[in-house]
Amino acid sequence: MEAGQIQSQPDTTARHRVGLEEGWWQERVPAWSRVDAATFHDHAWQLRNGVSRPSDLVPLVGDLVPDGFMDDLAAGLRIAPMCIRLTPYVLSLVDWTDPGPDPIRRQFVPLASEIEPDHPRCSLDALEEQRDSVLPGLVHRYPDKVLFLALQVCPVYCRFCTRSYAVGKDTGAVEKCSLGAGRDRWERTFEWIENHRGVEDVVVSGGDTWLLSSAMIRRIGERLLATAHVRRIRFASKGLAVLPQKILSDPEWLDVLAHLASEGRQRGVQVALHTHFNHPREITSVTRRAAQMLFERGIVVRNQSVLQRGVNDEPGCMTRLVRGLSRIQVQPYYVYVHDLVPGVECLRTSLAEALDLERAVRGQTAGFNTPTFVCDTIGGGGKRDAHSFEHYDRRLGIAVFRSPVVDPERPFFHFDPMRTLDRSVQAAWRCDRTQQEMIHSVLDQAGFGWSH
Repeated sequence: MEAGQIQSQPDTTARHRVGLEEGWWQERVPAWSRVDAATFHDHAWQLRNGVSRPSDLVPLVGDLVPDGFMDDLAAGLRIAPMCIRLTPYVLSLVDWTDPGPDPIRRQFVPLASEIEPDHPRCSLDALEEQRDSVLPGLVHRYPDKVLFLALQVCPVYCRFCTRSYAVGKDTGAVEKCSLGAGRDRWERTFEWIENHRGVEDVVVSGGDTWLLSSAMIRRIGERLLATAHVRRIRFASKGLAVLPQKILSDPEWLDVLAHLASEGRQRGVQVALHTHFNHPREITSVTRRAAQMLFERGIVVRNQSVLQRGVNDEPGCMTRLVRGLSRIQVQPYYVYVHDLVPGVECLRTSLAEALDLERAVRGQTAGFNTPTFVCDTIGGGGKRDAHSFEHYDRRLGIAVFRSPVVDPERPFFHFDPMRTLDRSVQAAWRCDRTQQEMIHSVLDQAGFGWSH
């Protein structure tokens, strides 16, 4: 085998391939044995029949899952920062006869048996978005860009969400801050953007813009297009991966997005959709058809993945994902090294593992379709190329980054999962004094000195 090649492996996704009309959901979830294709591919039916409690799941897959799974799930949800919400489509992609290692299940359904203690530096808003918010739900970290959190609900809730401080309902572990889709809040946001001429790039996110009505999408898009200094508008949504039926069965919504993209081109403004696939099994005939419809309407689509242990941290898997996205004209844009998020330490990888994975993937396809691996640094330094650290102590699991635009004098961090460290280092992390000593030691090696 030549250097840099990915070793050929059996396509473990073959038995999971799905088609638009085959009725795979009828086989996967016996309770849907009489749900026809027209019904299943209606986005409104998908939303009405979503699962939001373990008790909703029991009649659907209770006879398929191993003994103790439901109790494990219920216990996991009691301590998770995110509530559960799954569309029937996502449910149908899980192998419920062996849900433990399933990469789709791992992203959305927490099990108490796999939860690891949080890293000592973990917090609910480790990226400090609230600190950098100039208004509720309007984050201004970079000079020419703002992040507009238009709503706080999603078609599914990812357990690894970095915005678990606001997204979804309150849980037993977290009381959320409110970022509802209110007219007054939006109006204050639009006025702030209009009054700050340095802002050229607006990311509209949440929550998930897939759940905004066509009228809401039009209102946001037209208001931003009318702002002369705004040159780029990005609607962020995981919907293409978890509710592609929206594109298939809501033509008005697609028409509005296509209209905004067309109007933007005439004004020299790019209107794009940023989506979120994490595993090649999420690329189905349904997503292929929806992506083709977006492509035909001239809508630019880019993907941002999150690197997750047991989901996409293997070179062959990440390569299949990148190539699969490229084939449906979705540009692989970013792979995020997993953020410090409460309750999901089990999904995080070390920075070293991310760097090794990036080296294995680079060169497997065209450079413009190869994602950049980035750290969204702890403390609010923003996204930094994963390779661009000032110093990385692999033994201590501490990487230090500079972010010249955000604050050239302040250090920003990535911390590796505790499980990847020697036991003696893990013990040092549990003591406040030795924890601070380790951090100061790495800061000194990075050239920051002890003053930080």
